[in-house]
Order: sequence, then C-alpha cells, then structure tokens
Amino acid sequence: MDIFHFSDRNACSRLEPLDALPESGAVWLDFHRDSDPDWPVRVAQLTGISIDERHIKDANNDAHPSFTDSTDNYEMVIFRSLSPSVTENQFSTRSTAFFLIDRILVTVSPGDSRSIEAASKRLMHGKVRFAVHPAAIMYLVTSNMVDRFLSMREILIAQLNEYRDALLDPKNPFDDWRALLSHQRQVLTLELLSDTQGDAITLWRDNTDSEIDDHLSVRLTDLLEHIRRVSEFSVNQQREIDSLVQLHFSAVAHRTNEIVRVLTLISAIFLPLTLVAGIFGMNFQNMPELKTEYGYFFALGGMFTLAAGLLIYFRIKHWF
Repeated sequence: MDIFHFSDRNACSRLEPLDALPESGAVWLDFHRDSDPDWPVRVAQLTGISIDERHIKDANNDAHPSFTDSTDNYEMVIFRSLSPSVTENQFSTRSTAFFLIDRILVTVSPGDSRSIEAASKRLMHGKVRFAVHPAAIMYLVTSNMVDRFLSMREILIAQLNEYRDALLDPKNPFDDWRALLSHQRQVLTLELLSDTQGDAITLWRDNTDSEIDDHLSVRLTDLLEHIRRVSEFSVNQQREIDSLVQLHFSAVAHRTNEIVRVLTLISAIFLPLTLVAGIFGMNFQNMPELKTEYGYFFALGGMFTLAAGLLIYFRIKHWF
C-alpha cells in the first residue's frame, strides 16, 4: 500500500503505513490488488467506511469493464487500462478501481501500473497546476491511461501498413489471414474499451457530488475528447481493414480474369488450327489435297496466316 498526503498548498508527501489519517488535506491510498488482499479492512480502519461487498468483488476483478456506481458514503469508478507489455498489435488490458470518499481517494490497481506510477511521480514533484483532491487525482491517473491508448495508434497504423503492402503485393499472395483477423479483433476491442470508458466518465461526471471546478471540468472534457479520438481511430481502422480485404479480393479476381482471358485467346487461336489439322488428318482414301506437291507448305502457311490474322484482330479489339 502507498499513502500520499496533500497539504492545502498541493505539497505531496509519501507516508509510511499508519493507523490514522492526517486530519486535513487530501489523501490517496493506493492498494495493489495482488499484494493487498485485505484492502477493504484497511480502508474501513482508516476511513470508517465499509465498502459494499459487490464493489469489493468488482474491484478485485481484473477483467471488469469500465463502470461507475455510488452509495451514500462513496463513489466508485472502474477504468480499464493497458498492461505494461505491448507488442505489435497484441495488447491486453486490466482494470483499476477508484473510490472517492470525501477528501480521500482509494485506488485498487495492479502492482505494475505505469499510469499510477506516472501520476504519483508528477504529484510528488509538484508538477500540477490545479487543486489536488480525489477527483483531480483520479483525472490525472485516467488521463495517463488514455494517453497510453492514444500511443497505441502508431503501433496499429504501422502494423496495418504492413498488412496493406502484403495484401496488395501481386508477387507474393497473402496467406496470413489469422494475423490480420487478430489485428481486426484487437481494434474492435479498443473501440469497445473506449466506448465503455467514455460512458463511465460521463456518467460519473454528471452524477458526482465531488467538487468539480471550472479547471477540472475543462480537463474532464479534454479527457472525454481523447477517449472519443481513440474510439474514432478504432472505427476508421476497422473500415480500412474491410476496404483492404475487399480491394485484395478485387485484385485477385482481376488477376484471375486476366489469366482466363489469356487462356481464352490461346484457345481461340488454336481452335481453328486444330480444325485444319483435323481435316487433313481424316483417314479418307480420296483426298486430292494430300497429293499436292506443296500441300504441306500451303497448309502450314495457311495455319500461320490464320493465327496471325486472329492475333491482329484481337489486338485491334483491345482484347489483350
């Protein structure tokens, strides 16, 4: 458990585990989900507030979607964020729970949360320009989480560019459909995550009893705008993937049509030649042409002339 205390002048200090909270100033209690299984007991001891059993279960659920709820004593927001390890288009997410209890913020998070770490460092260094209270701290953490989703755009765009080059490469037929479908699934997951994030923050903002001044209100609007940008990016990625797949199959169909057209032209040229060869190959006793001295050369020349004439005709018609 990490305890941060904020004085009236926003000065932040990290406190050692204690039995009672400071009488003034905002306090942030950060519990690690895995290493602090008794966090509800510690919250009750320090704040005098008992967390509802359903909310405890939700906070301990690493896979819980973004969500908000409240009781008479506190407000709860669950917000999903990226895991530290992100490779290419493969990423995973996990939840962080926020409990706003008057001047106290309680977070139940993964122990290796980069967003929590970044927010705590910024607060410790005094690099904030707004009054520090539970709602403001929650904004700072969730803003870091959304910024990490925004940074995913570069990775996903680079991956999609690779798929685009592979899909439209005429020399190397594309066959890595499993990877492309995995990419599309990740993009769809990103859209769903963004939508639930936006719904949770909007619902909390519209119903909260926490103090939200004009400065924080603007920051929350910016946060929702960033979430919307992630969602729109995901939608555009899905549309581009669909367009690329359709373009790929159109290119394959066009290439197939070109092959069929060439084969058809070859068949159209050799069909009359085969007819001529078949006529002179008939096994009749009386065929005057067979006894002509230069009949073979006439027949062969006629076949070449017929083939050349067909080629010229097809060329004039722009059939090849």
